[in-house]
Amino acid sequence: MNISPQPNRNSTTEVPVDVEIRLADYSNPKDGRDLLAMLEEYSRDPFGGGEPLPEICHRELPARLAAFPGAFSVLAYRGEQPLGLVNCFMGFSTFACKPLVNIHDVAVSEAARGAGICTAMLEKVVEVARERDCCKITLEVLEKNHPARAAYLKCGFKPYALDEEFGQAEFWQRYL
Repeated sequence: MNISPQPNRNSTTEVPVDVEIRLADYSNPKDGRDLLAMLEEYSRDPFGGGEPLPEICHRELPARLAAFPGAFSVLAYRGEQPLGLVNCFMGFSTFACKPLVNIHDVAVSEAARGAGICTAMLEKVVEVARERDCCKITLEVLEKNHPARAAYLKCGFKPYALDEEFGQAEFWQRYL
């Protein structure tokens, strides 16, 4: 389901002062390893599919992200330890005639959950989206992933509907 952000004026979660939130540098080998470690942890979680990442991701993902126009990732660290990851891709809204950001992956290490890491990473995505003059940020979330849904609602996201009479938008896919 795609959902759009609303201003977050009620956030009370503060990120610990020893946590750094920054954009990943796909050409930096450590950032690439940390991105893959966080994505691997997420992919093995039941809400991430419960399977390990394919080997091609371990071999090629940072380089392919670097080569993909509009891709950017946010990493969260405590010292040298990665705590979280958000992978994003630029898109375009024809109705607003402006760019948008689609959040593709959000992962917070199990040991760091509940510490405001997700909120801080999403605020970094908001900062980048504003710098790029985007009209909105979208993401999908599984309907039974209650912790993620609560985190996204807290950050100002909500289900997307043009008109409540026609219902909420659904996220569909077709494998190729």
